[in-house]
Amino acid sequence: QVHLAESGGGSVQSGGSLRLSCAASGDTFNGFCMAWFRQVPGAERQGIASIDGDGDTSYVDSVKGRFVISRDFGKDTLYLQMNDLKPEDTAMYYCAADPLCPWLSQAEYNYWGQGTRVTVSS
Repeated sequence: QVHLAESGGGSVQSGGSLRLSCAASGDTFNGFCMAWFRQVPGAERQGIASIDGDGDTSYVDSVKGRFVISRDFGKDTLYLQMNDLKPEDTAMYYCAADPLCPWLSQAEYNYWGQGTRVTVSS
């Protein structure tokens, strides 16, 4: 059974940094696409960064140049380094995984973590 567990969320001031982690277990993830999504109350979950089994990445425009997605294949762990955080980055952040590669398409990811909250104050 696939299990994804996020960690690293918290509260930070505008301009600060956080690194999120997502530990994966229950399958061999090297070939999986993995991604980070975020959601604020009343809005749909939005894909912000994804990475495939070759290390190719995709980002939504609002985080390009500030966030970096990476993965440690040996540890089956996904990361999101978030720099220059802004109040509008405040959200619940989720990691997702799928053996196919949906990139930033929420509806096509089969496996999800429980989320970690990020709060950015001005």
